[in-house]
Amino acid sequence: MATSYLLRPADEAHRLLALRPYQLITAEPDPLLDEVVRLTASLFSTPIAIVALVEDTTVHFGLNVGLPAGTQRERREESVCSVAILQEETTVYENLPINPCELAEPGLIDRLDLQFYAGHPLLTADRQPVGVLCVLDHHPRQFDYEDRALLVRLAELVMQLMDLRLTSTYKPEVGASMWNRLYDRVEASVNRLGTLAALAQWEENSETEVAVAYRLSTREEIGRVLDALQDMIKQALA
Repeated sequence: MATSYLLRPADEAHRLLALRPYQLITAEPDPLLDEVVRLTASLFSTPIAIVALVEDTTVHFGLNVGLPAGTQRERREESVCSVAILQEETTVYENLPINPCELAEPGLIDRLDLQFYAGHPLLTADRQPVGVLCVLDHHPRQFDYEDRALLVRLAELVMQLMDLRLTSTYKPEVGASMWNRLYDRVEASVNRLGTLAALAQWEENSETEVAVAYRLSTREEIGRVLDALQDMIKQALA
């Protein structure tokens, strides 16, 4: 049975202060961050991907793919994301019905029929966990070392993009042109990854040599894309 109390990071007051600017920028529509969330769901073949901001008493799911309409904010006690910010490593529950998260109330998990969760904290420059990038499924699944490494890279990218948004708020000269270049890069990469994923699904046996080659190609492609994107963002932030 889940505990009836909510564990909070030791430095919760400073964490909430660090969160405030990101709450403001994510309140506005952002095609690029939306695209990265869609890319995350596509790469892991999960029906749901979320950039969740862990607030004082709630968790905000404003940036998401696959959640039911109206699921924008839920009680912090019911969200596994409030548990995922307690450590810097990736939090994984491969089979929630068999091995549930004992530190979160099961209400949200039950309502959405969630059986798998993997989330990595979104860490600021001074290591404050303001939120989580997570993927969820309605079926149990395995999440291996390569999956964890990819989720870490994507969480780092999301955090960098949010930092760039903050920078562009105070330095408008950074904004439009860099944002457009990044969006074009992500859009082209999503199309490429979608093609590779579709080709892999045509294989009757996902472990055939051809199917394995496509998956490897996909991972290599996303690695190159992330390297290029992060280099562009670092230049902009500099």
